[in-house]
Amino acid sequence: MRRPDVESSHYSLVIAAAQAAGPCPPGQEAAWGRRVHGLTVDLHLIAQQAKQDIERLESARTFIAFLEKVEIEESSRRGLLTLRLPSGESEPIRTEQQDTDRGRALIERARSLEGRWVLVYRYNERMTGQRHQSVRMLAHLMDLGVDGAVPSATAKKMVLHEAGGDVARAQQAWTAAGLPPAGAISVDQLEQVRAAAREAGG
Repeated sequence: MRRPDVESSHYSLVIAAAQAAGPCPPGQEAAWGRRVHGLTVDLHLIAQQAKQDIERLESARTFIAFLEKVEIEESSRRGLLTLRLPSGESEPIRTEQQDTDRGRALIERARSLEGRWVLVYRYNERMTGQRHQSVRMLAHLMDLGVDGAVPSATAKKMVLHEAGGDVARAQQAWTAAGLPPAGAISVDQLEQVRAAAREAGG
C-alpha cells in the first residue's frame, strides 16, 4: 500500500506538469495527456536529482579558497580545479566527468569564478578498485568575490562546525573575535575565529 505522502507528491507533480503543458486544446485530449505524462516523469527525475544534490551538499565539508585555474584532466575527463588556501597551500579538487550534465555545469561555473574567492563544498568519492582510497570531489561553489567577503550566516555555520556543534563555544569564539552579528567578514577573520573555536574544544 502506498504512503499518503508519496501519493500526494505524485499528484503535485501531475498538477505541475499540467500547468506547464497549458490548457488542453479541444479534441486533442489524448495528445495533451501524453504530454502531461511525459512532463510528470521529467519532473520526477529532476526532483530525484535535486534531492541527491541537496543531500550531498548537506553532508559536504566546506572550506574557503582562491580559485586559481580550471583544467580538464586528460585521463579522467574530469574538471580539475587548483585552489589556493588562506594558508598559502595549493589544493586540487575534481568535478564529475565533463560529458555528464552535472560535471559540465560545475566546470562552467568554476571557469566563471576563476580569480575569485569561493566557498567550496567538498565530498569524498571512493576510487574504482581502490577500497581504501578516495578522491576529493566538488559538490558546489559559492562566489565570495574578488576580496573574499564571507556572509556572516555562512561564516557562523562554519564556526559552529569547528566547535563540534557546540553553540555556546561557537558564539563565544565569535564574540571574542569582535565580529559583527550581521553583514560580511573577511577570509582572514573567518580563519582566525574558526581556529579559536577549534582550539577551545581541545
